[in-house]
Amino acid sequence: MGLKNIVKRKGQLEKLKKIERFSLKISGMDNTNSHDQRIAKITFASVYPHYLAKVEKKGRTKEELHQTIQWLTAYDEKKLQKLIEEKLSFEKFFQNATLNPKAYLITGVICGYRVEEIENPLTQQVRYLDKLVDELAKGRKMEKIMRVV
Repeated sequence: MGLKNIVKRKGQLEKLKKIERFSLKISGMDNTNSHDQRIAKITFASVYPHYLAKVEKKGRTKEELHQTIQWLTAYDEKKLQKLIEEKLSFEKFFQNATLNPKAYLITGVICGYRVEEIENPLTQQVRYLDKLVDELAKGRKMEKIMRVV
């Protein structure tokens, strides 16, 4: 591997680390009231570019990301764009959403915590979204992300 490729890969690695640090920053996951309040105040618009960068770096598309978000929240493309422009907090974002009835099937670990064991409903919904974005970035098939049985 040439020096140019090594430098390029190092740059890509640094960008991925930055995204992960951001994810960890907002995920505190200490199950305290202040943590839940902090998550509630984060705007979806501030996190969305990180979601998009994460999936695109792994070869997935913006359309697949939107399809995943739509599956969880029932927001269509037009509504999603409007919500991004309005800079809604996660609290308002999920208050206005119609959560998919199969969302309870989203299980696993995100930021060291089992999604299905998170007690605060809003924090759990945000982590559902994080988990789906992770699955998309890891190359999981859309049918499995959408819990098609």
